[in-house]
Amino acid sequence: MPLSSTLTKAYIIDAVAEKSGFRRKKSIDTVEILLELIKQSLASGDDLLFSGFGKFYVKKKKKRRGRNPATGKEMMMRPRKVVTFQCSGILREKINTKYLRNR
Repeated sequence: MPLSSTLTKAYIIDAVAEKSGFRRKKSIDTVEILLELIKQSLASGDDLLFSGFGKFYVKKKKKRRGRNPATGKEMMMRPRKVVTFQCSGILREKINTKYLRNR
């Protein structure tokens, strides 16, 4: 795991290369293809399920009243889509087990 608490694309590429035996270029291509498939799926409005990991949902947000934080002026925010994530029970259990052991 990287020294920081954020998993980066560079770290994932290195881990794919190490664990698969792929050369770095092939690992880069593999990760880029995977990320592009994920982006295309979410951009088209499809949900994305990784069994044992979780599910990414595309949710539609309605038009709503908001406030500009810089000016304080009220404004109408346009409808938009957001991506949300719901982790699987397996991942939730793994996270909580590790958390409870480290307390």
